[in-house]
Formats: sequence, C-alpha cells, structure tokens
Amino acid sequence: MKFSTKEDIEAPIVDTFALFSDFDQFERSALRRGAEVRRTNSLKRHGTGMAWASAFKFRGKSRKIEAELIGYEPCDGYEVELQSNDVTAYATLELMSLSKSRTRASIAIELKPKSLSGRLMVQTMRLGKSRLEKRFRKRAVDFALTIERQCKSTNSA
Repeated sequence: MKFSTKEDIEAPIVDTFALFSDFDQFERSALRRGAEVRRTNSLKRHGTGMAWASAFKFRGKSRKIEAELIGYEPCDGYEVELQSNDVTAYATLELMSLSKSRTRASIAIELKPKSLSGRLMVQTMRLGKSRLEKRFRKRAVDFALTIERQCKSTNSA
C-alpha cells in the first residue's frame, strides 16, 4: 500500500532540503511524543547509512522500528527504509526546484507486510485509506507551511 502527495513550497530548494533533512529535529519531535529514539551508527555527516532504533507504544502495544537512510542526494531527496517485525516501509522524499524561491516536494510512503499480522494491519489500513490519505496530506501541508514560515523568518532577519 502506498501513500503519496506533492506540495509546492515557497522556499528555495536548498533551504527546503535543509529543513527536510534536519534529522536531529525529527528525533526531538519523536522524543516529545513519548518515543525512545537513538542513533545506531557513528556517521558524523548526513548521508547514506545513517540509522536509528525507535521504540514506542501504539494502540496499547509496544512497537519497535529500525530506520536506515538508504539513499541521500543533497538538494534532490532521500529514501528511508523502516523495518518492524510485521512491516517494511519505504519513505521517499524528492525535491524539484520550480524557481529560485519555489520548490516542489514529492513525499511517498510504501508499506509492505512481512507476516500475517502485517498483512492484517495493511488490509485494515486499506479499509480506511481515504481517511489516512487525508491525514497524510494534512501533515505534509502543515510541514510545508512550517518550512515557509521558517524561511521567511530567516530571510527577514
């Protein structure tokens, strides 16, 4: 099952990529939501091979996910592979410059079940796919607006 959306962002591609690749901020955000997150590699710079282990509660069950950056092209995008016991997911970000101050972000997440319980979970998600797609798009729009606000405040300062 796949979710995807495209958002046009009023910000240069360099600034947009910088905010989309602020992995430290994503870690802090997950920690604020109650997840445990730790880096599992020793890379000093952003790039392929960055990895994290995460544990959190979802619907009353403890879940564990391992994430690894499997593709990374500065200002073009990246791909993250997420592994759990039941599902493998691939999250992809592709950026395209529309003009000096406008960027199109294409975001996609593909879920692939690995077990019977994973298949049941994905099948259940298919039943509510339109609702989940709306939530996915809303989060993408909210993040795009956050990027625009941060770029405007940086450029006006």
